[in-house]
Amino acid sequence: MPNCKIIALTNQKGGVGKTTTTVNLGVSLAQKGKKVLLIDADAQANLTMSLGYSRPDDLSDTLSSIMQDVIDDKPFDVQKAILHHEEGVDLLPSNIELSGLEVRLINAMSRESVLKTCINQVKEKYDIVLVDSMPSLGMLTINALAASDSIIIPTQPHYLSAKGLELLLHSVSKVRRQINSKLRIEGILMTMVMPRTNISKEITATVKSAYGQRIRIFESQIPHSIRAVEATAEGKSLFAYDKGSKVAMAYGQFAKEVEDIGEKQKKQNRADRIR
Repeated sequence: MPNCKIIALTNQKGGVGKTTTTVNLGVSLAQKGKKVLLIDADAQANLTMSLGYSRPDDLSDTLSSIMQDVIDDKPFDVQKAILHHEEGVDLLPSNIELSGLEVRLINAMSRESVLKTCINQVKEKYDIVLVDSMPSLGMLTINALAASDSIIIPTQPHYLSAKGLELLLHSVSKVRRQINSKLRIEGILMTMVMPRTNISKEITATVKSAYGQRIRIFESQIPHSIRAVEATAEGKSLFAYDKGSKVAMAYGQFAKEVEDIGEKQKKQNRADRIR
C-alpha cells in the first residue's frame, strides 16, 4: 500500500489502556475494510496475549528474532513471524526475548532504526500499522517513534497520568529534532473515563486546558468498563466479545475519528503535491 500509515500508541506510564486501544482500534479499522498490521513492541507481550496467543514464549518467530537478525546483518523475513488473526488483523507478536534485545540495541549500528527496517519490508501490504510500545522511554520505544508517522497517546484522567504527559512530549520533541522530523502527534485519547466522578472531569479539563491548543484531544472518550478486562482475558476484541457495550461503541467512534483524520491528511498531501 503506497499510503501506509504507521502509528505508535505510546505512554511511558503503564496501565493507561494502550494495548486495549491498539487491539480495538485495529479491529475496528479492519472492519471498515483497512488492511491492518499490529506490532507488539513490548516484552510483556500483552498485545499478543490479548489476541488469544496465550503462550507467546512458545513462538519461535517474533519481533525479537526478526530485529535480532537485522542487528546481526543477517537475511530476515518479517512475513514468517506474522500471525493472521480471525478478526481480520495481522499481528507481529512479541515475547520475553524482547527484553534482552533492548540491551543489545544500545550497541547496535543504526540502533534507532532497527524496527523501521523491519516494518519497511512489509508495509506495502497494509493501510495502517499500529505499534503497541512498552511503558518506558527506552530504546524500543525510541525505535517505535523513529519508525512511525504519528503517535496516539492514551492517558487516564488520573493526576499521575496527566503529569507524565509533559515528559513524553519532551521525548517526542527530541526524537523529532534528532531522528524523525516527520513525526506528528495524532492526539491524546482519554481512556478508562468515569464521567460522573469529579476527578475525571477535573483531570480531563486540565489536560484540555494545558495541551488542547497545540495537540488534538480526541472527542471520543473510552469509558471505564469491566468488559474491556473480560475481553482481554478471552483473547478477543470488544467487538467480538460484546459489540453492543458502551466501550465497544466508544472504540468504534474513535476509529472513525482516526480514519477521518487520515483521509483529511491524504487530501492535504495531494493538494501540497499539486502545488
